[in-house]
Amino acid sequence: MTDLSDLPPARPWRSSALWPAAALLASLALWGYAVTHTDVSDLGDFGLVGALHPAFWAGLALLTAGFWFTLRGPYRHPAWAPAYVVGLLVMERATQAVVYPTPLYAWAWKHDAVIDHLLTAGRLQSADVVGDMAVYDQWPGFFAAQAALVKLLGVDSAAQFMAWWPLVSSLMLLLPLLLMYRTFTEDRRLVWLAVWIFSVANWVGQDYFSPQSVAFALHLGILAIVLRRYAGGTSAATRTSGKGGGQRQAVWTVLLTLLVVAVVISHQLTPGMLVVSLAVLFFARHYRDKVPLITTAVIFLAWCLTAALPFLSATMPDMLRSLGDIGGNVATGYGATPTGTGAVTTSWVARLLSGSVLLLAAVGALRQPVLRHRALPLLLLALAPLPMFAASSYGSEMIFRVLMFMLPGAAFFAAAALLPQARTLTAVEAQGARTEPRRFVWLPLLALLAGTLAFVPSYSGKDRISYFPPAEVDLVRQVIDKAPDGSLVVAADRNYPLAFADYWRVDHYWFLDDAREHVDRIVREPAATLARDMASVEAPGRAYVLFTRGQFADSEMNGLLDKGQLDRIERSVAASPLFERVAGNSAGSAYALRNGTATPEPTEAGR
Repeated sequence: MTDLSDLPPARPWRSSALWPAAALLASLALWGYAVTHTDVSDLGDFGLVGALHPAFWAGLALLTAGFWFTLRGPYRHPAWAPAYVVGLLVMERATQAVVYPTPLYAWAWKHDAVIDHLLTAGRLQSADVVGDMAVYDQWPGFFAAQAALVKLLGVDSAAQFMAWWPLVSSLMLLLPLLLMYRTFTEDRRLVWLAVWIFSVANWVGQDYFSPQSVAFALHLGILAIVLRRYAGGTSAATRTSGKGGGQRQAVWTVLLTLLVVAVVISHQLTPGMLVVSLAVLFFARHYRDKVPLITTAVIFLAWCLTAALPFLSATMPDMLRSLGDIGGNVATGYGATPTGTGAVTTSWVARLLSGSVLLLAAVGALRQPVLRHRALPLLLLALAPLPMFAASSYGSEMIFRVLMFMLPGAAFFAAAALLPQARTLTAVEAQGARTEPRRFVWLPLLALLAGTLAFVPSYSGKDRISYFPPAEVDLVRQVIDKAPDGSLVVAADRNYPLAFADYWRVDHYWFLDDAREHVDRIVREPAATLARDMASVEAPGRAYVLFTRGQFADSEMNGLLDKGQLDRIERSVAASPLFERVAGNSAGSAYALRNGTATPEPTEAGR
């Protein structure tokens, strides 16, 4: 079976290349103009969405329309689809790197601190040295590789290139996605539309500078190898029993093993997802070779029982308590309550985008029975992550991770829903293709355009939380650089840059992680309560309390403490004789507990 997209173009592609080239270049020119005329100095509740120059939206709409008509029109040269997809990734994933002068996401800054620790210590360390942060030394693959890259590039830290990681990690996904989709269809139109839908629906933010971004690409690479080399109802050994078949099979087995090892030593969740996916394919009899499943399970289990055992031993009680609690694990996916028009709106846009893609996938699977039969493994892979809801809340993020792991398979069938039925290549069908009803061209285009535009608020709508201006970075760096060994840095929450900087010599404490009763006590008597919390620091260490715009944005937009409460805490600390101001600028301020300050007794109101 093939599809009408594989018909030769209606005219030689060289004579019709002007239009798709012009649309692509024009959309990128509009993007370039927009990012150089976007001011991010005062982000509102809608994050980057409210700051983007209108030319950005025009460029993205033109890019989407150009992609669709090069896919469906007579301009079917195979170079256009990948060119437009790369253009999409640039507009989606490079915009933030261009418009923001500093890297986004507190978690990315945390990972930079882990790399700095590896470079400083020169070796992995245990919990008795670095406390809870030892978990990163128990899954060191990503961090060790990045530490080597920092040395190779000769830069001071990963912060100098991690802003571009979303674009890099998204480009890394292209090859495994193409290999997976090409396993089940030769229709370039379906393949590239599926890649496009995957890109615009992958809003959950795991493409940032993180182990998950690399582990996910490796996960897809392993599945692509299994589907291409082991699937099909007969064993790989049978298919490669000819001359040199055994050697080729050994090479694929070695490659598979290396990729599995890289996943297992880099991330906690992805190996479990991989085992589940391989098990679903194996027991559904879509491949009969046991090597992939057994190899992955054995390597994962071996790592859990050795290097990762300290972490798993400590967290096992909580994991067992959440096992089977599907409602609780799903509910905690929205653990903090979005507050304000911008946060609520962008949250709903993201949910509608994901829901629409899953609905389209169901329509595509029902509407294309031939494709559903041929690409059943992709349908199974889209469903395979669902049991993970019963395993854990994964720090309130399981629902987002499940959506991400479902997306490769779902995007393929969502693309099928937007395309005509697959047909055999005959002259009669070729004639029929030219009389296709207009609604099958324009309605899918509108759906594709809506999804592509919806990606922007889903992905960047909360950048008021994620972006840290240079002044905020400078403020925190002043505090960390001045802090003697054994010091303590206190903040409302960890949403600020360098929140884990020098964690091997400076402790960090975020009072919004405490029980609500203690947080209420801080709100009632801020300076006195914080002074008591910080009084245990021994000389020569000092205790600092830090107020930054990133903490305030996160607390407000997630319904933790409102601006009035946070301002009251800061004013109380600033006016208290227990503290002295040691740093400050437009992004916030920092105070240190005065040396020799007696611990204040709690008042009646504070008890």
